[in-house]
Amino acid sequence: MNETNLRQMESDIEWIERELQHCCRTKPETNPQAKVLEAMRYSLEAGGKRIRPLLVLAFCRACGGDVQKALKPALAIEMIHTYSLIHDDLPAMDDDDYRRGRLSCHKAFDEATAILAGDALNVLPFELLSTDTTLPAETRVSLIAELANAAGAEGMIGGQVIDIANETRTDVDQNNLVNMYAHKTGALIRVACTMGCMVAGANDKMLTAATEYAQRLGLAFQIVDDILDVTGTPELLGKPIGSDAAHHKTTFVTLLGLEGAKAEASRLTEEALRLLEDIPEHQFLTDLTEALLNRNY
Repeated sequence: MNETNLRQMESDIEWIERELQHCCRTKPETNPQAKVLEAMRYSLEAGGKRIRPLLVLAFCRACGGDVQKALKPALAIEMIHTYSLIHDDLPAMDDDDYRRGRLSCHKAFDEATAILAGDALNVLPFELLSTDTTLPAETRVSLIAELANAAGAEGMIGGQVIDIANETRTDVDQNNLVNMYAHKTGALIRVACTMGCMVAGANDKMLTAATEYAQRLGLAFQIVDDILDVTGTPELLGKPIGSDAAHHKTTFVTLLGLEGAKAEASRLTEEALRLLEDIPEHQFLTDLTEALLNRNY
């Protein structure tokens, strides 16, 4: 990533972090909601790559839109992602004690508070979008519909259902894995890209390119996660490595081997990069895509 685009990414992340903090201001300890607000903020401030909100801002900017108007959609999608991580870590799901180098929400607080914090972060995004008067009402309705679909049973939640079912299966093949990743990881990445385009008023050609780009990026992103679960370090990943094997999960590494998984991630990334040619100002997105393939956390 060149120096200009690196500074742009750092600036966008700082902006996102700052605004996320404002969304969950804690109340006096005597207020009964204080604990759940603290848990929401704890999880939102856990860091991470902020890829989804970055993609919202980047596609809006690349399609000639006013990036200020993309802020609320960017925050909304990061809240949905964060809620999903809180619930994924629960004992009934992945039962993970750590997330991004810190205690997971249910370990830092308790299970009930973690469930409620996740629930709150699942609905707050729709309040943000519905009350964002910088956008026309028609655009707000479209954004809400797109995000709800991507986060629901036809998207991210559906992917988690498949993931849980796969834990007890011995016949998971590549098609099944692609389907699961397309829902669990890919749905939010896809809607991040299309929401940015929608805010910018992008044409159908740009929207199609963004959708097809996101399909490749989402799968490549998850394959890199599979690889890092084998080759990464706990210090960089912020969690123990080998969790997929511990949960008996089929991954691209178990199906294709380490080198095969790397080759598939590279192939998908190259396809994604070619699709960006239909996006007007795509150099930042090109650099970001390449950085995601070569990341070590």
